[in-house]
Amino acid sequence: MDLLTVAYLLLVPCLVFFIARWVLEWRNQRCYMLHYECYKGKDEMKLNSEKCAQIVQRNKNLGLEEYRFLLRTMVSSGIGEETYGPRNVLEGREESPTLLDALSEMDEIIFDTLDNLFAKTGVSPSEIDILVVNVSLFAPVPSLACRVVNRYKMREDVKCYNLSGLGCSASVISIDLVQRLFRTRKNALAIVVSTETMGPHWYCGKDRSMMLSNCLFRAGGSSVLLTNDPTRKDKAIMKLKTVVRAHVGSDDEAYSCCIQMEDKEGYQGFLLTKYLKNAAAKALTKNLRVLLPKVLPMKELLRYAIARRLKKKTKGESSGGTGIGLNLKTGLQHFCIHPGGRAIIEGAGKSLGLSEYDIEPSRNALHRFGNTSSGGLWYVLGYMEAKKRLKKGDKLLMISMGAGFESNNCVWEIMKDLEGGNAWTDSIDGYPEMAKIPNPFKEKFDWINDDTLSFVRI
Repeated sequence: MDLLTVAYLLLVPCLVFFIARWVLEWRNQRCYMLHYECYKGKDEMKLNSEKCAQIVQRNKNLGLEEYRFLLRTMVSSGIGEETYGPRNVLEGREESPTLLDALSEMDEIIFDTLDNLFAKTGVSPSEIDILVVNVSLFAPVPSLACRVVNRYKMREDVKCYNLSGLGCSASVISIDLVQRLFRTRKNALAIVVSTETMGPHWYCGKDRSMMLSNCLFRAGGSSVLLTNDPTRKDKAIMKLKTVVRAHVGSDDEAYSCCIQMEDKEGYQGFLLTKYLKNAAAKALTKNLRVLLPKVLPMKELLRYAIARRLKKKTKGESSGGTGIGLNLKTGLQHFCIHPGGRAIIEGAGKSLGLSEYDIEPSRNALHRFGNTSSGGLWYVLGYMEAKKRLKKGDKLLMISMGAGFESNNCVWEIMKDLEGGNAWTDSIDGYPEMAKIPNPFKEKFDWINDDTLSFVRI
């Protein structure tokens, strides 16, 4: 037997082995979404314009200028009157929150969404193999993930993860973590819980850059049920196509543009600097350079490359391809932009060449529920479902941005037409498509000027 034959006999089994291993790993990388639930607070928790004004007036640290700034910010925030606030703030105890306040806030959001998730899917808590809970600003001992395990008496071998400090994009990070864990476990069920504790972190100082968080962040959250079990494929509503993460935290300005800190007087809060917009643009650009080639058709990628090359030749390198953008709608039909604020939504929409129709779900999610941190993307998804926009075969891009600074995005494929009930059910009729939504804060506070402030403040 010659050496060539021996090499052939050794090579073929090895090749078969590696192909089989690759196929098995690819099969385990599958990630299906079976269901998701968004938290909907009780009516007494709604933070309407009158209650917002009362909370502002309670802050004795504010002078007339700070008071006027805060009211003007609320006017332009894009927030409506039906967002939900934490109980200790609504009860006037924002300056002295307790550990019980934080735990109660988390219990209400987390257990409400999980109870609904288990009830609607018929999945038992004892069937869960992987649990990921992300809450950035609150890390008690035992962890919130352990609190969930204890409440639902989950199995002793459940893989439990508690993530903190990751900001508004933590939900997509959690999805990425679950997908990677699926590679090591067949036919698994996983839950991702995404929320944030607002009550203990209500800013009571007068630093303008730290007062902004009070105007935008609201109580809310979500729970998502995922699996890589092929026998459950027919029950899935979406399939994960790809996840891409980009981190620009090595840049000092990007790192510190969105950061938890104390002001000069010792009041703890969340600082949002003027560099936030640049950091978000930088992180999003780096992310999309990797993500878009994976989801857009080759024809569109070639068109973009040729058009950019031609423009550089005709107008010089300094043009940088300005004015020539990829047409995202050649491979994507829907866009879930993190509802972090009006400027973020409009800025992302403009840079991506999206229409008002495309950014409407994020804009209205901000208006109805506010910035609910890592849970915000799921309220945007819920709006699309309530409007019956999501059809089988459509592709949906989730765009999240958070402290670090990070941009973590993912693409889902819709597995069936979606039109189920969710947190939007009782309010969706108040949001006609492509209609201008009333701004209650503008109607009530836009008239305020320096002459009237003294009277209002008293």
